[in-house]
Amino acid sequence: MEISGHVALVTGAASGIGAAVARQLAAAGARVVVADVQDDKGRALADEVGGSFAHVDVTDTSQIVEAVDQAASLGELRIAVNSAGIGPAARTVGRDGTYESAHDLELYKKVIAINLIGTFDMVRIAGTAMSRLDPLASGERGAIVNLASVAAFDGQIGQAAYSSSKGGIVGMTLPVARDLAAIGVRVNTVAPGLIDTPIYGEGEQAEGFKARLGESVLFPKRLGVPDELASMVLECVRNSYMNAAVVRVDGGIRMPPK
Repeated sequence: MEISGHVALVTGAASGIGAAVARQLAAAGARVVVADVQDDKGRALADEVGGSFAHVDVTDTSQIVEAVDQAASLGELRIAVNSAGIGPAARTVGRDGTYESAHDLELYKKVIAINLIGTFDMVRIAGTAMSRLDPLASGERGAIVNLASVAAFDGQIGQAAYSSSKGGIVGMTLPVARDLAAIGVRVNTVAPGLIDTPIYGEGEQAEGFKARLGESVLFPKRLGVPDELASMVLECVRNSYMNAAVVRVDGGIRMPPK
């Protein structure tokens, strides 16, 4: 599917992988709606790429609807990328054997609400908007790409909530793609490995930590960069035969228990 001339909505777009996706989509000719809870960073990126900003907390359906309507008002919304997410770590059972030290259930629910339910909510609302468009010559009306993680397959100690949420995204890829085939909308999932994003911090200590992490990657022995993930997202949009797929972009890493 051609990217140029269409509108793209990207959640979690103010930083990291989402920002790289927004920049590459804009460079390919899309009008990008940068959707995020980080207003200052989001507006700055929207200005940079010649797009527009939408404040979106993906746990709020009304904000998702407003962002989709905003995107649809700019042209044909044919591309949606779900990159919003959080990844706190906590053990399932605490070390002292008390119920109070067990994994905070509200934290678990929060991770699922943002990463999984927020992704599905955007898929169903953006997909509905796409269903109203005329099909392209290829028969397509749109393409949706969700961001999961290798933690969906190789979850580490402390990643019960995160892995559950990303495993849910992987698990819904095929059934949602089957649902949306009826309206000509493709759905794919990209699962990043260890990616160099602001989550690791800055400075000499952070760089040393990232270098040690990179040694665990099969090849190349380094962390990935957001642009490498973004290019795969764009391929999932461009390639009209990519559908219902989950693609690992991870340098061949298989995560150890910890």
